[in-house]
Amino acid sequence: MAKVSMRVNGKSVSADVEGRTLLVEMLRGPLGLTGTHVGCDTSQCGACVVHVNGKAVKACTMFAAEAEGAEVTTIEGMANADGSLGTIQQAFQDYHGLQCGFCTPGMVMSAAALLKDNPKPTESEIRHYLEGNICRCTGYHNIVKAIQAASGQDVGAIAAE
Repeated sequence: MAKVSMRVNGKSVSADVEGRTLLVEMLRGPLGLTGTHVGCDTSQCGACVVHVNGKAVKACTMFAAEAEGAEVTTIEGMANADGSLGTIQQAFQDYHGLQCGFCTPGMVMSAAALLKDNPKPTESEIRHYLEGNICRCTGYHNIVKAIQAASGQDVGAIAAE
C-alpha cells in the first residue's frame, strides 16, 4: 500500500492504495466520487473520463499513483459553486443529451476538454472528438446539439419539447 495524494475538484485528498489501483477505482472507492463511471474496463467507452492537470484522461487507463500531486477534476467538479448545474451539464439537460445517464459524465468531461481547446466547434468537429465515447441510448444527435449550445452557438429551436 502507498499513500497517494492529489487535489480533486479543488480539495486536497489522499488515500492508501495498492500500486495496481486505477485512478477510477480510487475516485469511486476511498474518495466516494461515484459520478465517474466504469463502463467497459478496456478504455473503449469513455464513461470514466476525468481531467488530470487539465487534460482529458480515461481514468481506467491510469494508475492512481500516476496522479500523485496532480489536479484532478471529475464530473462532481463541473457544477457551479452553489451546486447548480454547470453550463455543459445544463445544456445536456436542456437539449436531451442524456437518456440513461451512464455515459453522461464522460461525455460532459470530454465536451469540456473539447470546448477548452476549441470554443466554437462545428458539428463535424464535435462528432470526431467524441469518437472515444460510446452512448448506447441517444444516437449522439442531442449530445452534439448540447455541446453546440454550451459553446454559445445557435442550435435552433430544438430545446426541451
